[in-house]
Amino acid sequence: MIERHEIPLFEYDATSHEVIPPAHEFGDCRFPKKCLFAFLGDTIHRYAEAKHAEKRCEFRTVSATYPIYVFEENGEEICLAQAPVGAPPASSMLDALIASGCRKILALGSCGVLEKLPENAFLVPTRALRDEGSSYHYLPASRYIELDSAVLTVIESVLKAEGLPFVPCTTWTTDAFYRETKDMVAYRRNEGCLCVEMECAALAACARLRGAAFGQLLFTADSLACIHDYDARNFGRDAHEDALLLGLRVLREM
Repeated sequence: MIERHEIPLFEYDATSHEVIPPAHEFGDCRFPKKCLFAFLGDTIHRYAEAKHAEKRCEFRTVSATYPIYVFEENGEEICLAQAPVGAPPASSMLDALIASGCRKILALGSCGVLEKLPENAFLVPTRALRDEGSSYHYLPASRYIELDSAVLTVIESVLKAEGLPFVPCTTWTTDAFYRETKDMVAYRRNEGCLCVEMECAALAACARLRGAAFGQLLFTADSLACIHDYDARNFGRDAHEDALLLGLRVLREM
């Protein structure tokens, strides 16, 4: 029984089954338990080509197709997925990957910063502010979602072992970057958000519902620290290759 609410996103169904199950997406195609879910553009394809990875399947949307690679790393198979930007397609793809075998997932991508932080620095979200829609279809309404503590421990231990500085943080997950108004940026900063991106809360909620281990590693890109002078910088592009290798290192330890 779904309780009616004035705000539709608060009307959560915790009991009945989906009309279209996520396993439907890939059919008989299966993936390894470990998956690097990466928002890294062409860096993914170049690395897959260098590793002679198998393109095992594709996630198809009406407007784009996202390849999913599998390769062997230190004796175990790894799934390397090119993730679509935005909570709805990203969480849908992750849901299908989990249904088809992925159980330990690390998401990897860039974020905008709300404080004065250098570009290409690493941030580790410990919780995400749910200012998007997708997460409310995977978990009941709440202001934040806490990320898996066990996965956070692994991420932080690898960064420390590599001698890389990082900052644990609260991230603001939003659907509409053109509605990051000056007052809203200041408001989110005042409540403790250090960065902003478009997927973390939804991915964490999806993984939580499906019983998969999930963590996210972010690197800093553009800056909203000065609300009167937006700085696109280089969108963190110089960190792509290093971040990919670091993500794989974390995944090996998960």
